[in-house]
Amino acid sequence: MGYQLKGRMAEICSCKSLCPCSVGEDPDSGYCGFNWVFHFDEGQINGVEVAGLNMGLLGNHRGNVFDGRVRVAVIIDERADDTQQAALVEAFTGKAGGPLADLVGLVQEIVGVTRARIEFDVDKGTGSFAVQDMFECQVQGFTAPDGTSTTLNHTMIGAVLGSTAYPGKVIRHAVTDTEYGLQFKGRQATQTEFRYEVA
Repeated sequence: MGYQLKGRMAEICSCKSLCPCSVGEDPDSGYCGFNWVFHFDEGQINGVEVAGLNMGLLGNHRGNVFDGRVRVAVIIDERADDTQQAALVEAFTGKAGGPLADLVGLVQEIVGVTRARIEFDVDKGTGSFAVQDMFECQVQGFTAPDGTSTTLNHTMIGAVLGSTAYPGKVIRHAVTDTEYGLQFKGRQATQTEFRYEVA
């Protein structure tokens, strides 16, 4: 049992820039609504290839994210076959251990698991991502005066969401889901690069 996953994660949350979780602080006003999409540029889980697939989360938490009170809806890429879906669910529910188990340790409640079309086109903090009938986002990464992408490294949340991180601003955001009651207004964006490995 094991996995090797390399890719990018993009998120929008309701906090002001920059994300307080990156330095282990409480969210603005004590509450954070968020949506994430993981895109697997390379990867396998227990020998099952998942490269090119996406996985989404829509959720919220009150208090510090490390207090383990996160509520999430899990969205599996509709292009995944049954074997790929089972592998993704196993890894992202922590059953395969490693950094994904640490990520699951933040979650108090999974409010639902569904399948949907997931789109992802984000690199170095700029681009768009969406989950059909749940949320859609357009983000723009911050840059230095010479145009170099702004980056964050060695952050508190980086161990589970990946590092390097590219902070940015929200150009367009809408949560259209009505099933799970997890609506919020997005105010900041971050895109990370992750590499998860368990032998």
